[in-house]
Amino acid sequence: MKLFKSLLVAPATLGLLTPFSVSANEVNLNDISNYSDVENIEFANSFDKEEPIQRTLLAGGEGLVESYDGGFSTTTTASFGADFVIGAVDGGGGTTEATTFDYQYGMSLSTSFTGEDSLDLTIETGNGSSSSATILDMNSMGDAMTLDGITYTFPLGDALTVMVGDSTDVSALYSTACTYSAFTDLLSNCGSGTAAGLGGGSTNQNTTATTDDASSATFAASYDFGNGLTVAGGLSAAGGDAAGLFTKESHDVYGVQAAYNTDSYGVSLSYALTETSSTADSTFLGVNAYYSLDGGPSLSVGFESEDPDTTAEETGYFVGLTWDELGPGSFSVGMSTLENYLDTETELYQYEAAYSYAVNDGMTITPGIFIKEVANADDETGVIVKTSFSF
Repeated sequence: MKLFKSLLVAPATLGLLTPFSVSANEVNLNDISNYSDVENIEFANSFDKEEPIQRTLLAGGEGLVESYDGGFSTTTTASFGADFVIGAVDGGGGTTEATTFDYQYGMSLSTSFTGEDSLDLTIETGNGSSSSATILDMNSMGDAMTLDGITYTFPLGDALTVMVGDSTDVSALYSTACTYSAFTDLLSNCGSGTAAGLGGGSTNQNTTATTDDASSATFAASYDFGNGLTVAGGLSAAGGDAAGLFTKESHDVYGVQAAYNTDSYGVSLSYALTETSSTADSTFLGVNAYYSLDGGPSLSVGFESEDPDTTAEETGYFVGLTWDELGPGSFSVGMSTLENYLDTETELYQYEAAYSYAVNDGMTITPGIFIKEVANADDETGVIVKTSFSF
């Protein structure tokens, strides 16, 4: 955390050294010592400009910033989030019940240059390594701050949006028809984890990862017809420095989706192609839909078929119910196949139920339970309480 703060403070500090050194012999030290009572301090101009530069001394003593166009851009915003997870998981072929605690933290920075575009980056850390953290897919970065993704999004006309970035999902601009409020990571895929949740390059869960993804890139676009109908797609490569981007050696992914969403129902159709080697690939087709019952829960369903080059077609599915207003919070219950299966294979499932309620505007507590079937072993069961902070 100290290093992270240093990285934030260092650029601002370097930018302040020059004006201080140039005008040091003309600064009124008494005014600075009483800066909490001085709104603006005017420095004499060492370069004989007609108008002196106005600077604001921050109340916390952090330094001087330009009062009109200096310091951080007025279009730069930051949002932060943290999760605390305490839980116990038992079974699963050797796992013994033990109560564990994990955390993850992330921040998102966003800057606009035209008022319509957006440069976004995400920095994350965490120590999630327990069974509870794994089932929720928490960050396990050994407490090291990591740049998790950087993108630039901009419009072309009134309806077309374009995104380019690194460590970014091809499906980032998708409008998948699913309203289920998931607790575990598996059910958050809504049954179409690759077709509608397509990652980027080596980050894709069904792609053989490269060991060097330094040269990775994602390009995506979406078109909004304005009546609930959207079309989106993209492509991504993570070939590393040696293989390059979109070459025979790189592991590329391609995807496209058409979706129609309204307040009460929606449906989406997604297609993906992922390269697993220089000579093999897999294709995925996903269908998602939801329907919100009047005065009742919303029903979400998902189906995905996978057609690898080396095996026969595999399928998987999901179903979930969400009550957005049940008492002071919301309740969700759902089930999903653990993966896509051949017709000859025995399907294994995961079940979950969770209740989420907001303590205040920035804090939400979600207790939940799950059961994960395990082949030739006792089912894995867990009770987890997740506390989320946003600010």
